[in-house]
Amino acid sequence: MLDKENIKLGIAPIGWTNDDLPELGREITFEQCISEMALAGFTGCEIGNKFPKDPAILHSYLDIRGLQVASAWFSSYLTTAPYKETEQAFLVHRDFLYAMGAKVIVVSEQGKSIQGQPDVSIMQNKPTFNQQEWELLTTGLEKLGALAQQKDMRIVYHHHMGTGIQTVSEIDRLMAETDKGLVSLLFDCGHLYFAGEDYLAVLKKHANRIHHVHLKDVRDEVLTLVKHEQLSFLDAVKAGIYTVPGDGQIDFEPIFKELATMNYKGWCIVEAEQDPAKANPFKYAKIARSYIANLTGI
Repeated sequence: MLDKENIKLGIAPIGWTNDDLPELGREITFEQCISEMALAGFTGCEIGNKFPKDPAILHSYLDIRGLQVASAWFSSYLTTAPYKETEQAFLVHRDFLYAMGAKVIVVSEQGKSIQGQPDVSIMQNKPTFNQQEWELLTTGLEKLGALAQQKDMRIVYHHHMGTGIQTVSEIDRLMAETDKGLVSLLFDCGHLYFAGEDYLAVLKKHANRIHHVHLKDVRDEVLTLVKHEQLSFLDAVKAGIYTVPGDGQIDFEPIFKELATMNYKGWCIVEAEQDPAKANPFKYAKIARSYIANLTGI
């Protein structure tokens, strides 16, 4: 059983408003989003583009709702741009999260990524890195990890559909070629399931590197459509590929059991990018919270 003292439950704002698809949830305010997060029973969140960028202002909204900032996404371009450009943006991001009390920084390499390209099939055009790009990525991530350590923080790498780190073998290589003291891993079963990969194998093999968890479910009928129609990642999201735990194909009981076995300590973040016009975000937040409570007692 998961230890309630070790686990914090949060939810991402991407179910209310989508940063990559701003037309989704355009009408939903920041205040509605965070109020419904708290009402659904979550104590933390990640950050979206509608969130205030001033830490003092953001604290004033979140504190009274009992919400903490768990982390926020950072796009690195270590394989395609000079390192210094990524470093400068990272330091601003790090310092903002530090001011919000976060302990982890979600990093995903977006060099060569197709996840934001609306007309490119997500199943057919996955990017890969050559040897030089792998070296740029691993050395760059270690540098970012050292910068995070300056603030007693850590980076957690987010494997993601449509990027150069998507498969089990790519995750394995990334972990093997980076310093475990500098580069940690974010575990996201939804992205691994979408990619056709063994998510439990990743969880078990890299238990000592996992310091952040995204809880994301997948609708099989939409996955079949994505493959048949060769949809892009963004079109897959609009079609409803992702949903909250308890509403899709993934059985989360073995995942929670493995997290308990490895004595996981940290945030578990419900993250399900959906069209809020089709999937009411408050309703689905409640579905997720109830499902997690029934499985874990948390």
